[in-house]
Amino acid sequence: MAEPILRVEDLWLQRTQSDILQGVNLEIYPGTVHVLLGLNGSGKSTLAYTIMGCEGYVPDSGRILFDGHDLSGLSVTERAKLGITLAWQEPARFEGIPIGKYVGLGKEKPSKDYVSSMLEAVSLPAKYYGYRAADATLSGGERKRVELAAVYAMKPKLAILDEPDSGIDVLTVGDIGMLIRRMALEGTAVLLITHNDGIVEMADAASLMCAGAVVFTGKPYETRRYFSTRCMPHIESFGSQPWDITQPEVQAALASNGERRFLQVEEGKND
Repeated sequence: MAEPILRVEDLWLQRTQSDILQGVNLEIYPGTVHVLLGLNGSGKSTLAYTIMGCEGYVPDSGRILFDGHDLSGLSVTERAKLGITLAWQEPARFEGIPIGKYVGLGKEKPSKDYVSSMLEAVSLPAKYYGYRAADATLSGGERKRVELAAVYAMKPKLAILDEPDSGIDVLTVGDIGMLIRRMALEGTAVLLITHNDGIVEMADAASLMCAGAVVFTGKPYETRRYFSTRCMPHIESFGSQPWDITQPEVQAALASNGERRFLQVEEGKND
Protein backbone atom coordinates (compact mmCIF):
# COMPACT_ATOMS: atom_id res chain seq x y z
CA MET A 1 0.00 0.00 0.00
CA ALA A 2 1.24 3.49 -0.86
CA GLU A 3 2.53 5.76 1.87
CA PRO A 4 0.27 8.71 2.79
CA ILE A 5 1.34 11.96 1.14
CA LEU A 6 -0.10 13.87 4.12
CA ARG A 7 0.04 12.70 7.72
CA VAL A 8 -1.34 14.82 10.56
CA GLU A 9 -0.24 13.56 13.96
CA ASP A 10 -1.86 14.55 17.27
CA LEU A 11 -2.34 18.18 16.20
CA TRP A 12 -3.46 20.72 18.81
CA LEU A 13 -4.25 24.37 18.22
CA GLN A 14 -5.56 26.86 20.75
CA ARG A 15 -7.11 30.20 19.87
CA THR A 16 -8.79 32.68 22.23
CA GLN A 17 -8.20 30.33 25.18
CA SER A 18 -10.05 27.45 23.54
CA ASP A 19 -8.71 24.29 21.91
CA ILE A 20 -9.98 24.48 18.32
CA LEU A 21 -8.01 21.41 17.24
CA GLN A 22 -7.85 18.63 19.79
CA GLY A 23 -5.39 15.90 18.88
CA VAL A 24 -6.24 15.64 15.17
CA ASN A 25 -4.95 12.57 13.34
CA LEU A 26 -5.45 12.21 9.60
CA GLU A 27 -3.85 10.48 6.62
CA ILE A 28 -4.37 11.34 2.93
CA TYR A 29 -3.04 9.14 0.12
CA PRO A 30 -1.80 10.15 -3.36
CA GLY A 31 -4.36 10.10 -6.15
CA THR A 32 -7.36 9.80 -3.82
CA VAL A 33 -10.29 11.98 -2.84
CA HIS A 34 -10.68 12.19 0.95
CA VAL A 35 -13.72 14.00 2.33
CA LEU A 36 -13.53 15.70 5.71
CA LEU A 37 -17.14 15.98 6.89
CA GLY A 38 -18.43 17.83 9.92
CA LEU A 39 -20.88 20.35 11.28
CA ASN A 40 -20.14 24.06 10.96
CA GLY A 41 -17.68 25.10 13.66
CA SER A 42 -16.20 21.63 14.13
CA GLY A 43 -12.69 22.77 13.15
CA LYS A 44 -12.52 21.69 9.49
CA SER A 45 -11.42 25.03 8.03
CA THR A 46 -9.04 25.61 10.94
CA LEU A 47 -7.35 22.32 10.07
CA ALA A 48 -7.09 23.39 6.41
CA TYR A 49 -5.51 26.73 7.31
CA THR A 50 -3.10 25.00 9.69
CA ILE A 51 -1.97 22.54 7.02
CA MET A 52 -1.49 25.43 4.59
CA GLY A 53 0.47 27.43 7.17
CA CYS A 54 -1.76 30.50 7.20
CA GLU A 55 -0.91 33.35 9.55
CA GLY A 56 -2.30 32.79 13.03
CA TYR A 57 -2.62 29.03 12.59
CA VAL A 58 0.59 27.70 14.13
CA PRO A 59 -0.16 24.49 16.06
CA ASP A 60 0.68 24.29 19.76
CA SER A 61 1.80 20.68 19.43
CA GLY A 62 1.75 17.77 17.00
CA ARG A 63 3.20 17.38 13.52
CA ILE A 64 2.18 17.75 9.89
CA LEU A 65 4.22 15.61 7.50
CA PHE A 66 3.89 16.12 3.75
CA ASP A 67 5.64 14.04 1.12
CA GLY A 68 8.48 13.27 3.52
CA HIS A 69 8.80 16.84 4.84
CA ASP A 70 7.99 18.10 8.33
CA LEU A 71 6.07 21.31 7.69
CA SER A 72 6.93 22.87 11.04
CA GLY A 73 8.15 26.44 10.56
CA LEU A 74 7.51 26.52 6.80
CA SER A 75 5.67 29.51 5.32
CA VAL A 76 2.65 29.37 3.02
CA THR A 77 4.93 30.01 0.06
CA GLU A 78 7.31 27.22 1.04
CA ARG A 79 4.43 24.79 1.47
CA ALA A 80 3.02 25.81 -1.91
CA LYS A 81 6.38 25.09 -3.53
CA LEU A 82 6.24 21.59 -2.03
CA GLY A 83 2.94 21.06 -3.86
CA ILE A 84 0.14 22.09 -1.46
CA THR A 85 -2.61 24.45 -2.52
CA LEU A 86 -5.80 25.64 -0.86
CA ALA A 87 -9.04 26.72 -2.52
CA TRP A 88 -10.74 29.02 -0.04
CA GLN A 89 -14.37 28.66 0.98
CA GLU A 90 -14.84 32.24 -0.22
CA PRO A 91 -12.77 32.56 -3.44
CA ALA A 92 -10.51 35.59 -3.70
CA ARG A 93 -11.47 38.42 -6.01
CA PHE A 94 -8.92 40.13 -8.19
CA GLU A 95 -10.87 43.11 -9.42
CA GLY A 96 -10.24 43.79 -13.07
CA ILE A 97 -7.79 40.95 -13.81
CA PRO A 98 -8.91 38.79 -16.75
CA ILE A 99 -10.07 35.32 -15.72
CA GLY A 100 -7.61 33.68 -18.10
CA LYS A 101 -4.69 35.48 -16.48
CA TYR A 102 -5.95 34.61 -12.98
CA VAL A 103 -6.24 30.92 -13.86
CA GLY A 104 -2.67 30.86 -15.12
CA LEU A 105 -1.08 32.70 -12.18
CA GLY A 106 0.22 29.49 -10.61
CA LYS A 107 2.13 28.40 -13.73
CA GLU A 108 5.22 29.97 -15.27
CA LYS A 109 4.33 31.38 -18.70
CA PRO A 110 1.27 29.20 -19.34
CA SER A 111 0.21 29.00 -22.96
CA LYS A 112 -3.14 30.26 -24.15
CA ASP A 113 -4.13 26.71 -25.06
CA TYR A 114 -3.22 25.48 -21.57
CA VAL A 115 -5.35 28.14 -19.86
CA SER A 116 -8.20 27.44 -22.29
CA SER A 117 -8.10 23.73 -21.46
CA MET A 118 -8.28 24.51 -17.73
CA LEU A 119 -11.36 26.67 -18.26
CA GLU A 120 -12.97 24.04 -20.47
CA ALA A 121 -12.36 21.49 -17.70
CA VAL A 122 -14.78 23.43 -15.48
CA SER A 123 -17.26 24.04 -18.31
CA LEU A 124 -16.36 27.69 -18.81
CA PRO A 125 -15.93 28.45 -22.55
CA ALA A 126 -12.51 30.07 -22.92
CA LYS A 127 -13.72 32.22 -25.81
CA TYR A 128 -16.05 34.04 -23.43
CA TYR A 129 -14.45 33.70 -20.00
CA GLY A 130 -10.78 34.05 -20.90
CA TYR A 131 -10.98 37.84 -21.13
CA ARG A 132 -13.84 38.46 -18.73
CA ALA A 133 -12.89 40.20 -15.48
CA ALA A 134 -12.67 38.14 -12.28
CA ASP A 135 -14.90 40.42 -10.22
CA ALA A 136 -18.25 40.77 -8.48
CA THR A 137 -20.19 40.29 -11.74
CA LEU A 138 -19.49 36.55 -11.55
CA SER A 139 -22.11 34.35 -9.94
CA GLY A 140 -21.22 32.15 -6.99
CA GLY A 141 -21.08 29.08 -9.21
CA GLU A 142 -18.88 30.84 -11.78
CA ARG A 143 -16.46 32.01 -9.08
CA LYS A 144 -16.18 28.47 -7.70
CA ARG A 145 -15.44 27.16 -11.19
CA VAL A 146 -12.79 29.80 -11.81
CA GLU A 147 -11.14 29.02 -8.47
CA LEU A 148 -11.11 25.29 -9.23
CA ALA A 149 -9.70 25.93 -12.71
CA ALA A 150 -6.84 27.87 -11.10
CA VAL A 151 -6.18 25.04 -8.64
CA TYR A 152 -6.32 22.44 -11.40
CA ALA A 153 -3.89 24.49 -13.51
CA MET A 154 -1.28 24.31 -10.72
CA LYS A 155 -1.29 20.47 -10.82
CA PRO A 156 -0.61 20.31 -7.06
CA LYS A 157 0.34 17.18 -5.15
CA LEU A 158 -2.32 18.05 -2.56
CA ALA A 159 -5.38 20.20 -3.21
CA ILE A 160 -7.35 21.28 -0.14
CA LEU A 161 -10.83 22.33 -1.24
CA ASP A 162 -12.73 24.15 1.50
CA GLU A 163 -16.50 23.86 0.93
CA PRO A 164 -16.32 23.83 -2.90
CA ASP A 165 -20.03 22.97 -2.99
CA SER A 166 -21.31 25.85 -0.85
CA GLY A 167 -23.57 28.46 -2.40
CA ILE A 168 -23.93 26.74 -5.77
CA ASP A 169 -26.66 24.80 -7.55
CA VAL A 170 -26.93 21.04 -7.92
CA LEU A 171 -25.80 21.03 -11.56
CA THR A 172 -22.62 22.89 -10.66
CA VAL A 173 -21.92 20.42 -7.85
CA GLY A 174 -22.00 17.61 -10.42
CA ASP A 175 -19.45 19.38 -12.62
CA ILE A 176 -17.21 20.08 -9.63
CA GLY A 177 -17.38 16.41 -8.66
CA MET A 178 -16.23 15.33 -12.10
CA LEU A 179 -13.27 17.72 -11.98
CA ILE A 180 -12.27 16.53 -8.51
CA ARG A 181 -12.29 12.93 -9.70
CA ARG A 182 -10.24 13.95 -12.75
CA MET A 183 -7.66 15.61 -10.51
CA ALA A 184 -7.34 12.42 -8.46
CA LEU A 185 -6.97 10.26 -11.57
CA GLU A 186 -4.10 12.51 -12.63
CA GLY A 187 -2.33 11.95 -9.32
CA THR A 188 -3.44 14.82 -7.10
CA ALA A 189 -4.52 14.00 -3.56
CA VAL A 190 -7.71 15.92 -2.79
CA LEU A 191 -8.85 16.83 0.73
CA LEU A 192 -12.45 17.94 0.25
CA ILE A 193 -13.93 19.78 3.25
CA THR A 194 -17.70 19.96 3.56
CA HIS A 195 -20.69 19.96 5.90
CA ASN A 196 -22.88 18.51 3.13
CA ASP A 197 -23.05 14.75 3.46
CA GLY A 198 -24.63 14.55 0.01
CA ILE A 199 -21.25 14.77 -1.73
CA VAL A 200 -19.45 12.23 0.45
CA GLU A 201 -20.11 9.41 -1.99
CA MET A 202 -17.72 10.91 -4.56
CA ALA A 203 -14.80 10.17 -2.20
CA ASP A 204 -12.48 7.20 -1.85
CA ALA A 205 -12.41 7.63 1.93
CA ALA A 206 -14.04 9.97 4.41
CA SER A 207 -13.41 11.25 7.91
CA LEU A 208 -15.76 12.85 10.38
CA MET A 209 -14.65 15.84 12.44
CA CYS A 210 -16.39 16.69 15.70
CA ALA A 211 -15.46 19.17 18.43
CA GLY A 212 -12.00 19.72 17.00
CA ALA A 213 -10.93 16.11 16.40
CA VAL A 214 -11.30 13.44 13.75
CA VAL A 215 -13.57 10.92 15.46
CA PHE A 216 -14.18 8.48 12.60
CA THR A 217 -12.51 7.47 9.33
CA GLY A 218 -13.86 4.85 6.99
CA LYS A 219 -15.69 4.20 3.77
CA PRO A 220 -17.79 7.11 2.51
CA TYR A 221 -21.14 5.45 3.22
CA GLU A 222 -20.05 4.52 6.75
CA THR A 223 -18.96 8.08 7.51
CA ARG A 224 -22.14 9.50 6.04
CA ARG A 225 -24.28 7.16 8.15
CA TYR A 226 -22.32 8.08 11.31
CA PHE A 227 -22.81 11.77 10.54
CA SER A 228 -26.55 11.55 9.87
CA THR A 229 -27.41 9.34 12.83
CA ARG A 230 -25.05 10.70 15.51
CA CYS A 231 -24.06 14.26 14.57
CA MET A 232 -27.04 15.86 12.86
CA PRO A 233 -29.44 15.21 15.77
CA HIS A 234 -27.06 17.09 18.12
CA ILE A 235 -27.16 20.34 16.18
CA GLU A 236 -30.87 20.64 16.94
CA SER A 237 -30.09 20.49 20.67
CA PHE A 238 -26.77 22.33 20.93
CA GLY A 239 -26.56 24.51 17.82
CA SER A 240 -23.40 24.97 15.75
CA GLN A 241 -20.06 23.90 17.14
CA PRO A 242 -17.90 24.59 19.08
CA TRP A 243 -19.98 23.23 21.93
CA ASP A 244 -19.35 23.84 25.60
CA ILE A 245 -18.29 20.33 26.56
CA THR A 246 -18.31 21.24 30.24
CA GLN A 247 -22.11 21.05 30.10
CA PRO A 248 -23.51 17.70 31.35
CA GLU A 249 -25.88 17.28 28.40
CA VAL A 250 -23.06 17.75 25.89
CA GLN A 251 -20.85 15.33 27.78
CA ALA A 252 -23.61 12.74 27.73
CA ALA A 253 -24.12 13.17 23.99
CA LEU A 254 -20.41 12.84 23.23
CA ALA A 255 -20.09 9.79 25.46
CA SER A 256 -23.03 8.14 23.71
CA ASN A 257 -21.12 8.47 20.43
CA GLY A 258 -18.06 6.71 21.77
CA GLU A 259 -16.21 10.05 22.03
CA ARG A 260 -15.17 9.60 25.66
CA ARG A 261 -11.68 10.87 24.91
CA PHE A 262 -13.01 14.45 24.94
CA LEU A 263 -14.29 13.92 28.45
CA GLN A 264 -10.97 12.38 29.47
CA VAL A 265 -9.09 15.36 28.03
CA GLU A 266 -11.21 17.78 30.03
CA GLU A 267 -10.81 15.72 33.19
CA GLY A 268 -7.03 15.71 32.70
CA LYS A 269 -6.99 19.50 32.40
CA ASN A 270 -8.85 19.84 35.66
CA ASP A 271 -6.53 17.52 37.65
